[in-house]
Amino acid sequence: MKDKILPPDYDQHSVEELTEKANRIIETLEKENDLKNSVDSYQELLKLNNVIEKKFHKNLKSIGEETNKKIKEITKKNEKTAK
Repeated sequence: MKDKILPPDYDQHSVEELTEKANRIIETLEKENDLKNSVDSYQELLKLNNVIEKKFHKNLKSIGEETNKKIKEITKKNEKTAK
């Protein structure tokens, strides 16, 4: 069986959209009786999971950086008003 390559445009999809696709694959796999027919789907699901994980960590890092930036701005404002 040929390994399915995920489209490069997965990078343009949100975590929610990719999660929905993963859930659809899981539903299909749960209905499949012959595991030999499921190998490609499992491989796609594993790749999709990696993409979701990377996007999640990237979003988490971005949120953390933005939060730190806002905290610094608030701290600077408070220092100016305290003087």
